[in-house]
Amino acid sequence: MDKLRTVIVDDHPIVIEGLRNLLSHEDNIDIVEGFCKGRELLSYMRTHRTDMVLLDISLPDINGMDLCLMIKEISESTLILILSNHTERSIILQTIQNGASGYLLKNSSLPELRKCIDEAVKGNICYSREVIEIISRPSKNASEGPPKLTRREKQILAMLAEGKTSQIIGEELFLSPLTIDTHRRNLIQKFGVKNVAELMMAASRLGIVG
Repeated sequence: MDKLRTVIVDDHPIVIEGLRNLLSHEDNIDIVEGFCKGRELLSYMRTHRTDMVLLDISLPDINGMDLCLMIKEISESTLILILSNHTERSIILQTIQNGASGYLLKNSSLPELRKCIDEAVKGNICYSREVIEIISRPSKNASEGPPKLTRREKQILAMLAEGKTSQIIGEELFLSPLTIDTHRRNLIQKFGVKNVAELMMAASRLGIVG
């Protein structure tokens, strides 16, 4: 398998250098570049294949949440893992909704980062242990009822419950698999879960799917 061409984006050059050294011996990762600004990354991505971005939230020009959307506009297949000191639940969930595949705090261990990269490659959403604890707490304004879903989200949730893939759902609804994946990601975010299996359990528990 080709190594993941990986770019690190952080406003502290010492963090970039530290991550570069930390990951230099990994079999599946090739750190090809490091940037301190979001716009530098976007410019680079327009002319270079980028398989994965390790991204901080706090940047001098674009915040990491918005940058996730911009990265996905250039390259839908690029994996984004957030490495940040921000612990706000809303920020964590928003980055996932905007296209990130995972969120880790900067005090995470190398094994945690390694595990998250493996999960992201498999197409799963992944979090470090501390982040799981943060998003597991009910938000202050969360009601006890189920999350509000659009008609399309209810439709896709029901089809996921039948075990259908994004490809099949897309064909049946005349939508692209990427659009279905976006809806699936939004459902995962709305229910505050990590993957489709947990989504099904949560939806079943709330009586939304049988």
